[in-house]
Amino acid sequence: MAYTPMTARSRDEDHRAATPLELFFDLCFVVAIAQAGAALVHALAEGHFASGVTGYFLVFFGVWWAWMNFTWFASAYDCDDVPYRIATLVQIAGVLVYAAGVSRAFEDNDWTVAVIGYLIMRVALTSQWLRAAAGESGPARTAALTYAAGLAVCQAGWVALLFAPDGAKRWLFLVLVAAELLVPVVAERGHQTPWHAHHIAERYGLFTIIVLGETIAASTVAVKSALDEHEALDELLPIAAGGLLIVFAAWWIYFAVPMHHRLTSNREAIPWGYGHLLIFASGAAIGAGIEVAVEHAVGKAHIPQLAANAAVTVPTALFLLMVWLLHSRYFKRGAAQQLILPVSALAVLACTWTGSHAVLYAGLVAAATVAVGVALSDRAVPAAL
Repeated sequence: MAYTPMTARSRDEDHRAATPLELFFDLCFVVAIAQAGAALVHALAEGHFASGVTGYFLVFFGVWWAWMNFTWFASAYDCDDVPYRIATLVQIAGVLVYAAGVSRAFEDNDWTVAVIGYLIMRVALTSQWLRAAAGESGPARTAALTYAAGLAVCQAGWVALLFAPDGAKRWLFLVLVAAELLVPVVAERGHQTPWHAHHIAERYGLFTIIVLGETIAASTVAVKSALDEHEALDELLPIAAGGLLIVFAAWWIYFAVPMHHRLTSNREAIPWGYGHLLIFASGAAIGAGIEVAVEHAVGKAHIPQLAANAAVTVPTALFLLMVWLLHSRYFKRGAAQQLILPVSALAVLACTWTGSHAVLYAGLVAAATVAVGVALSDRAVPAAL
């Protein structure tokens, strides 16, 4: 495979789909997501709710942002030659290093390994933007150089974070997060990079499947625990059933609308892309919550029943609400359809106070949400959940 000049791909390209390299890139993020989820389970099971949730979102931001940076660049400039593939594989190596540092960052506020992983990813991605700039001219070249400069400045900030006092690290982390989020906004101000709407929608859908896969894994753990802990069979099987209903409904609801039709410019795409941080994080947190519920049922998590229930119901409700906010509300027809997901989110939250079968009840609410949405769609102008 010879060297190919890196020039922008067409936004109107037919049959633009995820490549095998992109799928491999996504697969490597499973490790980092699993590490973040495991740390969240441990924190919640020990009753460290505030620090656990905060640490989870800080760690998950790094996972999500690294994936975001690659995905949008690849949608515009993927030339699939040898230098591009090598740069992508280097980014994958950085992801794995970052994943190795997740537990230290989460539990000890030690970001050294995570930042090293990020540095590896950023060096490779910055070289990709510089290569894109070399093949462009005018506003497109300026945008590519702005991306490269922004990545370099932010990465210098992450390295500096390592030398900050421990008490200030998480606050400085938030400052750097804001700087990271501003880079695309500034870079695309004078020129919109030619990302492909259908390709971006597909890539986000594939990552959603990955995070929901973490919930499937947690439900499997619940089933296995039910088989191993016979004395807790009555408590664990409802959790397993409810978890499966939640993840099946989450998949159905997310993929019910053809989102690429609405992604016409950065005005829609940037809020949509950024908002997915909460969709991805809540989707993965559902799996962590189910594991917490299982540990509580077998007496390994010494927290109140209400807290164990909330570990599942809160991320489930957040997932439903964010999918409505970013996806579904643009395709609704009438008040009844508009209210389905917000009301369902409230109903799932209400399940928190239903005792030991809260996960099952939340799953039944999620399943009923799908059924009602399908029924309303069949009765009216076709519209998804």
